[in-house]
Amino acid sequence: MTDRAQATRERILTVAERLYAEHGVLAVSNRQISEAAGQGNNTAVGYHFGTRADLVRAIVRKHTGPIEGLRRRRLDGFGADARLRDWLSCLVYPTTEHLAELGRPSWFARFAAQVMTEPSLRAVIVEETLTSPSLARTLEGLYRCLPGLPADVRAERDDITRLLLMHTMAERERAIADGAGTPGPGWRGTATRLTDALAGLWLAPITK
Repeated sequence: MTDRAQATRERILTVAERLYAEHGVLAVSNRQISEAAGQGNNTAVGYHFGTRADLVRAIVRKHTGPIEGLRRRRLDGFGADARLRDWLSCLVYPTTEHLAELGRPSWFARFAAQVMTEPSLRAVIVEETLTSPSLARTLEGLYRCLPGLPADVRAERDDITRLLLMHTMAERERAIADGAGTPGPGWRGTATRLTDALAGLWLAPITK
């Protein structure tokens, strides 16, 4: 691929992520993305990425690589005495650290939240997430800390965890972009409080 073609792809990815984050995935056409990316050819998105799902997948992969690296480095620092909160931190901190590294404004958290609410595209993020070796290792460690948790309760708390993380990060990202006040001292403070909340969730009693 030529440098020019690569630069065009990167512009399209950045613009598509922003527009999807701000307006919703189905509300944005390939034509709008091409125009906002400065492409005279309105078929540029299709030429470089194919379908809408392919474009969404490319945006997701642009971020999951760095997040995977951050999580792997955190896991490599664990010993045999890793506890529940350690494993939970691996669900939270790699993403908040990545969002902090993106600077202001960023759009990935809002983009991910928008995609997850669109049934036709939700599977893209789910599939990309499930292929993460570091996430699989994290969940294995988490589940070992709670051996008596029934499978159905564990699955439900997995879902709640995903929703809590995704939408809390998206709302904080939106507030930062809008210049509104946000609770907590930056992304690190957000991560600490999310980890606190998740510890409470996973250790909560089960009502019979």
